[in-house]
Amino acid sequence: MTTAPLFLVDDVAALPAPGAETLLDGAEGRHAATVRRLRPGEPLVLSDGRGGLAYGEVAGVAGKDALSVRLTAVSHVPAPAVRIVVAQALVKGDRGELAVETATEAGADAFLPWKAARCVTRWDDGPRGAKALERWRSTVREAAKQARRPWQPAVDEPVTTRQLAQRIATADVALVLHESAGAGLADVDLPAGGEVLLAVGPEGGVDDQELDQLADAGAVPVRMGPEVLRASTAACVALGALAVRTGRWNR
Repeated sequence: MTTAPLFLVDDVAALPAPGAETLLDGAEGRHAATVRRLRPGEPLVLSDGRGGLAYGEVAGVAGKDALSVRLTAVSHVPAPAVRIVVAQALVKGDRGELAVETATEAGADAFLPWKAARCVTRWDDGPRGAKALERWRSTVREAAKQARRPWQPAVDEPVTTRQLAQRIATADVALVLHESAGAGLADVDLPAGGEVLLAVGPEGGVDDQELDQLADAGAVPVRMGPEVLRASTAACVALGALAVRTGRWNR
């Protein structure tokens, strides 16, 4: 049996009580009715992206782009005890979207687009930069739905290395993936709760001055293993290891 598809709503707490019906319309209703072609009796889940989940089944088709949903149960999934923020350097082409897509599926709780020194891709402060940021946010939103995640990761405004260093100073643990680091990811002590910030550099690697700047702010350079990973896949691999170490995959 396949897992019931998940659709986003504004607020699960504002939905009717189980046993009643609610209307799923707008873009999510169109996707459910027209793209997924859900029919009466099929299960689905409604989520507000903040831990709220409402389980139900299609009661009927309400027009071309909407469904009537009969609710059966409501629950709330608490946020993970360890929150993992990925500072992902901008990478060229569609590899940026690939990086945040796979990292979302692997459990990232938030993203910081990082304007690292060796980034080939540049986001300006105008419409082009805003469009690129919206592509990341849209990719994360769809990946979270695909993975049936009750908590949708946030994608913050892009940061410079100086701003990233300031954010690192507030994290409980901060890690920078680097191929020449002496410590491995498995060697670092992780907190039982709080924030872990994971910085992933661009295609050309993290500049030595940047690495020093981040280390001075409290970040620990770590390596994943003997191989060198792509900038677009390193976060996903690291998140898998962190998920095992922090118990996120135990539930």
